[in-house]
Amino acid sequence: MTRQLVIVGPPGAGKTTVGQLVAGRLGADLRDTDADVAHTAGKPIGDIFVDDGEAAFRTLERAAVAAALEDHDGVVALGGGAILDAGTRDLLATRRVIFLDVGLADAAARVGLTRDRPLLIGNPRAQLKKLMDERRPLYEQVATITVDTSGRTPEDVADEVLRHAG
Repeated sequence: MTRQLVIVGPPGAGKTTVGQLVAGRLGADLRDTDADVAHTAGKPIGDIFVDDGEAAFRTLERAAVAAALEDHDGVVALGGGAILDAGTRDLLATRRVIFLDVGLADAAARVGLTRDRPLLIGNPRAQLKKLMDERRPLYEQVATITVDTSGRTPEDVADEVLRHAG
């Protein structure tokens, strides 16, 4: 198949969309850890946050990421906050990690600040900026490659990911 490729970045960076394109071009599968968490919990991520709290979500996320990194030989898209966990960052240290960077305006437009995003409740644009600013050093820490997605099509971003990750 292919060596594992991990995609990280904030909400709106295009992790799942670009991940699907990259996986398809590599003849591999995409494993989305947010989808794994929702499947394990039997409910959407927004409901996990509301019903069980962020700590419960992060516990499920940590387990989903560890399983995906251990079991999946393809493209793995991590949830935007997965890199908050030091253990997850340690697991990423030996892997090819693509940080899909994105500016606030593009991220806000892509996320559509009216969607069900539990960490963006209140003033969504301000919350998104705060989240992106806080997480950026962690994304940069784990990344082997950084690709800016602002103002670009998913296809163009996927092409650049493949050029660098080849």
